[in-house]
Amino acid sequence: MTILQHLDELRKSLIRSVIAVAVATALSFVFWHQLMHLLIRPLPGVQLIFIDLTEMIGTTFRVCLAAGIIIAVPYLTYEFIMFVSPALTGKEKKYVFMVLPWIGLMFAGGVLFSYFVLLPPALKFLGNFGSDIAIPQIRIGNYISIVTRLMLITGIIFELPVVTTLLSALGIVSSRWLASKRKWAILLAFVVAAIITPTFDPVNQSLVAVPLIVLYEMSIWLAKIVYKKENLPVTVESAAP
Repeated sequence: MTILQHLDELRKSLIRSVIAVAVATALSFVFWHQLMHLLIRPLPGVQLIFIDLTEMIGTTFRVCLAAGIIIAVPYLTYEFIMFVSPALTGKEKKYVFMVLPWIGLMFAGGVLFSYFVLLPPALKFLGNFGSDIAIPQIRIGNYISIVTRLMLITGIIFELPVVTTLLSALGIVSSRWLASKRKWAILLAFVVAAIITPTFDPVNQSLVAVPLIVLYEMSIWLAKIVYKKENLPVTVESAAP
């Protein structure tokens, strides 16, 4: 295929992906009331407010869009794989299709982990901090923005074992290489936790960093299982005199 043909295929793939997200978002609007109550549940006993006339409808759209993206993740992954599949060998395609179901499962696992584990202590800390000085009046737009962002990012981060397993199966990385980068991975886990966690206390940041470290260790273990000796890169040895 020429470059123009590749670009045309990319355009078609992007159009189909946008349509999939749009359809999933439209379907989410049917259940927007239930979705809003579901996201508010981790913050019991607090009455959220909105101060702008369009804030509520804008927040509702963001919630439905986030739900649409989550629902469309399996199809978006399928479109990406279909786009790159012509460049893969038959064996590589087999590995890619083997991990395809796990992409959706791990993403859903990250979203659920964020909802049930990360959000309750983080919201409790933020809601109680300084409440003896000022009464918190939380805007629904700010609250939904924090919650949806954390859930989406956590879902993406939970893809780490899937990505490293696929790369190991393709012979691109090995468990030994991943293990050699363990110290940097631990440091990066706490940096990422400090960035995505809405609070600055070490307890809530550890709730993000520790699972990241566990996911990295899981990646090393899975890489050791799937990495094949025949995938080792060929090295040129010097001939004996």
